[in-house]
Amino acid sequence: MLTPRQNLLETIHGGHPDRFVNQYDFCQYLRNPVIAHSGNPRPGQMHVVNSWGVTRSWAPGQPGSFPDQTPETIVIKDIEHWRDYVKAPTLDWPQEEWDKWIEQAEAVDRNEYFVCMQQHPGIFEQCHHLGEIKNVLIYLYENPDEMHELIKFLADWELQLAELCVEKIHPDALFHHDDWGTQISTFMSPDMFAEFFLEPYKEVYGYWKENGVELIIHHSDSFAQTLVPYMVEMGIDIWQGVMDTNDINKIEEEWGGKLTCMGGINSAYVDYEGATYEEVYAAVKTAIDKYGNDGKYFIPCNTQGAPGMSIFPGVYDMVSKAIDEYGAIYFKEHGLA
Repeated sequence: MLTPRQNLLETIHGGHPDRFVNQYDFCQYLRNPVIAHSGNPRPGQMHVVNSWGVTRSWAPGQPGSFPDQTPETIVIKDIEHWRDYVKAPTLDWPQEEWDKWIEQAEAVDRNEYFVCMQQHPGIFEQCHHLGEIKNVLIYLYENPDEMHELIKFLADWELQLAELCVEKIHPDALFHHDDWGTQISTFMSPDMFAEFFLEPYKEVYGYWKENGVELIIHHSDSFAQTLVPYMVEMGIDIWQGVMDTNDINKIEEEWGGKLTCMGGINSAYVDYEGATYEEVYAAVKTAIDKYGNDGKYFIPCNTQGAPGMSIFPGVYDMVSKAIDEYGAIYFKEHGLA
């Protein structure tokens, strides 16, 4: 039986996995002092100001915390003078703040799992957390120079954090959040996306890969099929959160071996109060039957972007159980076991 790490590599390289990768089973996820002290709210907490000065709330029944923006709380009140408003969190943390994450990394058997660093929010999300999403989409048209400057500032900060994580933790995977669309469309045209975000992401992801990180996992629970060529150019190995509004089969066919889809189980279909195992199993079976691709280039997973998490208790575990149970049937029926 392959280890979770080996099975993941067989899956994304089009080899011979002996089972479906089950959600996030191949990684051990670590935070760092910056994320640990980010000041973001926990479930149920409202109107919390984080380390970027962004007011956020995690309302009951929501999958995560979101910016809580009013004219008074929006950080960037004038894009032409954004530097007066945007102050990055410190990266100067004492060694003892790193030690607990270093200890966790050293406890991981890297033959079994990837040691995976987390980074969120991503560059686009950080822009609209600071400036409000409608405003930021307008700024891309009306204030392109200022937006290029802001994006470079955020990417440079991420690079500094990456340097520290590489030095202290030596991770071999990165899990990076940045939602790039709604369920049915991207937030901007592919050309505009490339103009503003392609090169910064190539630089950020390139740094991680040049310094021992084998696997780039990017979360965007959205439609983003039109951005797949740019994902590959950036160096993304796994697109986590891929919704069924994308043509997952086409992505597997055209980009398999360069990009693996991780998702296909829309959390909205399964993550609700009172969901039963039979309902979850049916959704998992539908996704695996449609996208399973003999175990290659597809990882069945909730579209929500966090290991072990669901809005309603028990749903994540039910999804994992269903993947194991129906995945075994699928592999046997397809002569893969």
